[in-house]
Amino acid sequence: MHTHHRVIASCLAACSIGAAAQTSSYPDQPIQLVIPFSAGGDADGAARALALVAQKTLGQPLVPVNRAGASGGIGSIAVRNAKPDGYTLLVARVGSQAVLPALQPTAGYKWNDFTFLGLLELNPYVCVTRADSTIRSLKDLADALRARPGKLNYSTSGPATILNFGPQLLFDTLKLGKDAAVQIAYKGGGEAALAVLAGDVDFSCGNLSSMMGNIKGGKLRAIVTTTPERVKDLPDVPTAREAGYPQLEAIVGWSALYGPPGMSKELVERWAGMLAGAAKDAQWIAATEKAGSIPRVLSPSDTEKFAADQFAVYERLGRQLQIELK
Repeated sequence: MHTHHRVIASCLAACSIGAAAQTSSYPDQPIQLVIPFSAGGDADGAARALALVAQKTLGQPLVPVNRAGASGGIGSIAVRNAKPDGYTLLVARVGSQAVLPALQPTAGYKWNDFTFLGLLELNPYVCVTRADSTIRSLKDLADALRARPGKLNYSTSGPATILNFGPQLLFDTLKLGKDAAVQIAYKGGGEAALAVLAGDVDFSCGNLSSMMGNIKGGKLRAIVTTTPERVKDLPDVPTAREAGYPQLEAIVGWSALYGPPGMSKELVERWAGMLAGAAKDAQWIAATEKAGSIPRVLSPSDTEKFAADQFAVYERLGRQLQIELK
């Protein structure tokens, strides 16, 4: 009997030594970084910026792989179902990791079905009017909504997108109800911005990347950004907090790094350390800012809290607006 216990103890010791050795030699092969959207978007930019610096720290390449489809669900499920050995990771996005699980019960995964490794960046979200509009600030917009409830209109790329959730959170904050202005849906963020240019709608809120050219060209006026600090390229545009509406900071684009559920503490610490290093790396900062994003690295625990807050915002707004994706 004692011999039997000794054999089990030896096996357990050998297993733990093997696991530790595996972690200490990690990574000994390339790491697949799944991007759950097609090439060219914010998620793609975040992956490629991270891949630039990861090899310097890890000694192995981080290989971006686009697995698009189902609003980010296909790539997300692939990582959720992967081995937790650190060789398959996910570029998590606001749409696929907060909006989709909040609004689509059949998405196939929950917001917290992953190992949180760190937040990477924020993608500025702005509200714009036409350059010649009498609405020149967030205060002007709030005053106009109060004075003419249901008369103004705004462009979105669909009811379940952050182009709609930003204005809806503003209406909610102003206690004006979901019909404070009329939503007009277009096929994408680019078309939604063009609708403001054409004078077809009074305002629009969305990712800065789809509007920056026309803002810089003087055709659109940015009246607010939801980022915690002013955007470097738009130094004269106040933040939502400065304008008196800090609640709007909840609506912002973001990228984070997730792994499959069950990754070891050692692997999580390895990636947390690597991301902390990236946050000080001039090359990563430059690549992130060049893509129009704001570097914002958070620890694994702070990333989980951030993701929980984001999920709660979209779950509440989805319930309020009665939006459920089939």
